Amino acid sequence: MSSALSVAIQPDERLRPLLTRDYLRYRQPAEDGAAWLAPPSAVVTVIINMGAAFGGLPHAFVAGPSDACGVVSMAGEIDCVEVKLTPLGAYRLFGVPVSELTGEVVDLTELADLRPDRLDEGLLRLADAGRAPAGEVAWVWRRLHAAHGNLPIAALAAEVGWSRRHLVNRFRAQTGLPPKTLARVLRFSELLRRLPGGELSEVAAVCGYYDQAHMNRDFREFAGTTPGAWLARFPSVQYPWVRAT
Repeated sequence: MSSALSVAIQPDERLRPLLTRDYLRYRQPAEDGAAWLAPPSAVVTVIINMGAAFGGLPHAFVAGPSDACGVVSMAGEIDCVEVKLTPLGAYRLFGVPVSELTGEVVDLTELADLRPDRLDEGLLRLADAGRAPAGEVAWVWRRLHAAHGNLPIAALAAEVGWSRRHLVNRFRAQTGLPPKTLARVLRFSELLRRLPGGELSEVAAVCGYYDQAHMNRDFREFAGTTPGAWLARFPSVQYPWVRAT
């Protein structure tokens, strides 16, 4: 049985604006019957397996943004390279509206030809041929991301000189989620990052929730559980997800 492995691999600096973090080489020994929760996410994940495919998924796939919690089967060994793209990075690289990827898992071969040993080369080639997102959409994305979602959408639309409806339509096409939904997902992602080791009421306030009840409602909607139940299942550091059972 292979040992667990989690190693960050630095990408070409020219790709940094398209990524949310370094590439990750990840390996986890087989755990028959194990299942993990994948929380809502505003980013686009590319997985290229170095070994066998897992969870009934394609050997290489793209998982789009989502506003719902999913369950990933971990039966069998996992040995893969993971790439985390900003939604605007995915828009430029894959040449399709990111809204077509929302909540979906798509075979990577339908979108791009990428090899794990030549990721920089492949991604740079796609970026050079790709189309940049609208400047207004990119600006709103950056503002929401920096504020972990805690900005009024109407004000952002006014700042870029668009109607709210026009912003919603263009933003959803190029990021995968409407701006208000994406803002809530960003806030929830920040909540999950801060939750371990923090007091619930304090974390809720820092993340921009009106009160703990407001936070609990988002938890129910996005994760189908309570913060306490989530923390009870929180994994050790070698796992990227929380146990589903």
